[in-house]
Amino acid sequence: MRTIVETNLTEWAVAHRRHLHAYPELSGEEYQTCAYIRGVLEELGIEILDFQPPNLVGYLKGTDGHKTIALRADIDALPIDEEGDKPYLSTVPGVAHVCGHDGHTAILLAVAKWMAENRDAVKANILFLFQSSEEMSPSGAKALVEQGAIESADAVFGLHLMSALPKGKLGYSHGAMLASSDDFRITIKGQGGHGSSPHETVDPTYIAGHLLIGLQSIVSRKINPVEPAVISVGQVTAGSNYNIIPNEAVITGTIRTFSEETRQYIFREMKKLVEGMCLTFGGAGEVDYILGTPPLINDKNLGLFAEKVIREVYGDEVATKVEPVMGAEDFAFYALSKPSAYLLVGMGGAKSAFPHHHPEFDIDEEEIGTAIDLFLNLVKRFA
Repeated sequence: MRTIVETNLTEWAVAHRRHLHAYPELSGEEYQTCAYIRGVLEELGIEILDFQPPNLVGYLKGTDGHKTIALRADIDALPIDEEGDKPYLSTVPGVAHVCGHDGHTAILLAVAKWMAENRDAVKANILFLFQSSEEMSPSGAKALVEQGAIESADAVFGLHLMSALPKGKLGYSHGAMLASSDDFRITIKGQGGHGSSPHETVDPTYIAGHLLIGLQSIVSRKINPVEPAVISVGQVTAGSNYNIIPNEAVITGTIRTFSEETRQYIFREMKKLVEGMCLTFGGAGEVDYILGTPPLINDKNLGLFAEKVIREVYGDEVATKVEPVMGAEDFAFYALSKPSAYLLVGMGGAKSAFPHHHPEFDIDEEEIGTAIDLFLNLVKRFA
């Protein structure tokens, strides 16, 4: 399926990917990873721009220079003990590249290598965004946007090697692709006492039970049924013993939406519900929101452009329109600031049989070349 990339460039990328895989670093701690990337880029003659680590931004001036294109790779790993017997298994206990970010980093390094060696063929200016902290807050994408890293960009492209998409397929979208991701913490304050005398208490666990049902009414009865939204409770904590009614209960969970309007509406309705229900039963309630990533909405025109490139270069049978899912991606911050398109490179099959974030997850390295080629074709045709 490759049209530009030769086998030796893919092998070069795979070698770098395996090194990165063996030495993973968590979100916000990717300083050695940045040093490694910097060394490769400097050897290639790519300029390093002055942005706060552990983000790293490379720059290559195009022959024309009327347009600037940003290409993004996330570089962080996950707090998971890797399992399996691969020769490049993580050497860091409790940390592993089990999402594919090592592959994304190697892909962008290979794109930089090709461009450095074929400068006359690169018309647009290129920003190489090696981004920290996709997996955890605070977001590395948000930091780069706030620092002005993509201020000059006419377009931002990102991609993800995806085990949920069949190998040989390339996924695109013209709009909503991934949801917002926000956390909430509800604190219910009551008045504890002996379990045999509930009438002498204000039982926060009883109030929590009502809230667990009531929270779902926001989605089922307050939001238009055609508007996707999720409120999921992940943890309920209260008490220290079976016969003691506690003073406090805590509910934590996540909210997912595809529009900023729905996102803000849920915040308001949740606050009203919690405060009102707690007051009804004689307690008090507080809601804290931990804002995460906004919805990832591909720019319509850039999404159509990406689809056209995929169909014309790789064929209609390869092009796959992907439906929105409730997962989240901080690439959304680029899309809020500049025309952006996030794409998927399918690798589902025997070589990538485990889901992302599984201890035995691994990427299909054959698709690294496909991803390099896709980036290069997008740049070539956009310029």
